[in-house]
Amino acid sequence: MQTAQVLCRTATSDDVETLFQLIKGYAEKGVMLPRTREVLADLIDTFVVAEVGDEVVGCGSLTKLGDNLVEIRSLGITDGYKSLGIGSKLVDALLAQAKEQGITKVMALTYADKFFERNGFTVVEKEIFPEKVWRDCVNCPKQFACDEIAVLKVLES
Repeated sequence: MQTAQVLCRTATSDDVETLFQLIKGYAEKGVMLPRTREVLADLIDTFVVAEVGDEVVGCGSLTKLGDNLVEIRSLGITDGYKSLGIGSKLVDALLAQAKEQGITKVMALTYADKFFERNGFTVVEKEIFPEKVWRDCVNCPKQFACDEIAVLKVLES
């Protein structure tokens, strides 16, 4: 497995069911917000998937929160493929997309802050992202007891 070739690519409509199942597994553990198949189909162009062979083994998406701020969301790896660097490859692909869009600030809310720190992010206060708070957190069941950690990476323009 260590020598497996990983390809990161933009997701297509053929990936919706795989994304749904992968995200559902994380959502059932309470570490990721669930997404319906319909939402995933609508947002498919925001997703990047990681493939090993012809199997999708990871995903992540980029959501625009403001003129110069995007959020990495729904970052997950299939069990059995973790600790192989696939998450970092997905983050690199998402950061490249942000840079292509001229975005210099990339944030995430996570329980895996050490992973993000290894990928050049810094832990910050959630409150510096009012765009996120008013867009998503206002509807979150954890709104008043959020235990996620905010991370930020500023890209060179």
